[in-house]
Amino acid sequence: MNKKTKYLNTGMTLLLVAVLSACGGGGGDPGTTVGGNGSGNGGGGGSPTAPATPTVAITFVNASGQASNSLTGATPLTVQATVRDSAGKPVPNALVSFATDNELAVFSPTAGTSLTDANGVATVTMRTASLSASGAGKVTATTAVAGTTVTSEGNYSVGATALSFSTLRLSQSSIPAYGSTDVSVDVLADGALYTSQQITVRLSSACVAAGKATLVATATTNQGTARAVYRDQGCGNNDVITASADGVNTPVTASLQIAPPAAASVQFVSAAPVDKSIVIRGQGGINRTETATLRFRVFDVFDRPLVGQAVEFSVVPNGAVTINKRSDTTDQNGEVITTVNSLDTPTTFRVQATLPGTANATRPNIFTLSDSIVVTTGLPVQRSLSLSTTRANVEGWRVDSGPVTPASVVRILLADQSGNPVADGTPIVFQTNLGAIGSSDRGGCTTVNGGCSVDFRTQNPRVAQPNTPATPCNTGPGSSPDSTRPGVATICASTTDGTNTQFGKTAIFFSGSFADHIFLNGSKTELPNQTVEIGPVPANDPLVFTLQLNDLNMNPLPAGSTVQVTGVANATVVGVVPGAVPNILPHNAAGVDDHTGNNVSGPQGSTHRFTISSDGPKPCTASSVATFDVTVTTPLGSTTSIPFKVSFRCS
Repeated sequence: MNKKTKYLNTGMTLLLVAVLSACGGGGGDPGTTVGGNGSGNGGGGGSPTAPATPTVAITFVNASGQASNSLTGATPLTVQATVRDSAGKPVPNALVSFATDNELAVFSPTAGTSLTDANGVATVTMRTASLSASGAGKVTATTAVAGTTVTSEGNYSVGATALSFSTLRLSQSSIPAYGSTDVSVDVLADGALYTSQQITVRLSSACVAAGKATLVATATTNQGTARAVYRDQGCGNNDVITASADGVNTPVTASLQIAPPAAASVQFVSAAPVDKSIVIRGQGGINRTETATLRFRVFDVFDRPLVGQAVEFSVVPNGAVTINKRSDTTDQNGEVITTVNSLDTPTTFRVQATLPGTANATRPNIFTLSDSIVVTTGLPVQRSLSLSTTRANVEGWRVDSGPVTPASVVRILLADQSGNPVADGTPIVFQTNLGAIGSSDRGGCTTVNGGCSVDFRTQNPRVAQPNTPATPCNTGPGSSPDSTRPGVATICASTTDGTNTQFGKTAIFFSGSFADHIFLNGSKTELPNQTVEIGPVPANDPLVFTLQLNDLNMNPLPAGSTVQVTGVANATVVGVVPGAVPNILPHNAAGVDDHTGNNVSGPQGSTHRFTISSDGPKPCTASSVATFDVTVTTPLGSTTSIPFKVSFRCS
């Protein structure tokens, strides 16, 4: 018998025994397994046989297809799990789950699952969890076949991966101003491109840090290479670009030559003091200076501030002032400054900023001029001092104006010998011999743009004492005694620089509230305190007459007092001019205003022209008598009425 026949006979015998056993034949016990360890009536005494089960087996191969269980960042592994059933046949479409220590390695796909192919093989790719990961681990593969779960394990080792850079490459190693170049670098592992993972490469340079160039801060590798674009933004210097990355011990650098940008313009930026005014040498003054600071800025052809550009300064006209710095170099903002000092003469000047070496065949060196700067004395002069009041005749002989609403406002204006307003903050002192002036915190004011003002109010004292208080206006050089006329307040305004004092004087009437002294048609004799009779006058023509209205001190009534014709009978009022008491300054006997009050003389009251017409027919057919009152009402409501009787005749 040959071997093949022997194996067939053996197989048939086993099959027959199995059938008989299943049917209870052969005289054996149907509950006893053939080949088991238990005793039975139907079996012989042979050794037991273990039943066959499904299997899964793990293998590792590298990128070259060779068996290897050594994993590095540069050498990923493919994990293969071969699944067979209990008969040892490959099982297709079986779901295999892979698991490992995720601090050492990770799978692709990340779920760590795969289906077996027609050969019963499921695969996943395994990479290091990080470039620094190292140690030993195992992969567990688990699957289920015909309801049976089977598991297998495979061990592997992990070695840390050392990366390095290639040379940092520039597409152009020399670029013009505001030009660009491509930057690229390879990440290598054991001399080969590292493509297993994306690596973040950091890029930097001095010009980028200064904001004078643009370059992305990080670039991620694609197939092992990181790329970026460097663009100059007016750096004006050679630059060094550096590439570094985590896991790469040695950074790499590349030098880039950058042409400096060309200057295109220079602009005047500012002057200090901001009012562009300084004082002549030695004059000083409050908040005034003898030095001016001028600032310029240089721009390149791309209208960006230019760093490191030489600038030269000169004065126009030459010699007007002393220039303290004749050249400068632009800073990071493209700016330069120079200063000048005044000399002894009031003048105006400008500073020219020139960029040397910028001339070409078609134009001279680039330059610009500052705004005009004025050199003045800065100190007030007497001839430029001006005093004024908003109201010169106020109702105050018997009435206080109170602490809130001033009776009048006194203003002062000051200028220097060139006619320029004095410096802001020049202090002015005000004094008065009647009433009160200023505020509770100060008796004066400080100038803004050469002027300031204070409030004046009516109150005691109302009677002047000679040259009291003593002021620069009544006791100093060039002064004059104050007026002691009743109802005239003298106000003195003064300022001093410690050596010279300038002062001015003005006057305000403390007007009474009633018309006590009245003069008709320019008469020197005042009207009596009774009805004023006029006429007879022609009835065919309007009656025109004037009244001068004075208070008890022969001063004008308060400004704003109304003058009206009231209670008219048998006549018509054609007009009253002016209809209110105007603002009246003190004046001399000739009627010439003198706001100082030094030469007040004669009646100071206002004159009003009245036109009255008879109500009778024209031409006149009969004589008639008209009556009316001239009524004066002050701003505070005090009233004076002067009765009139006019006789009209026909011829």
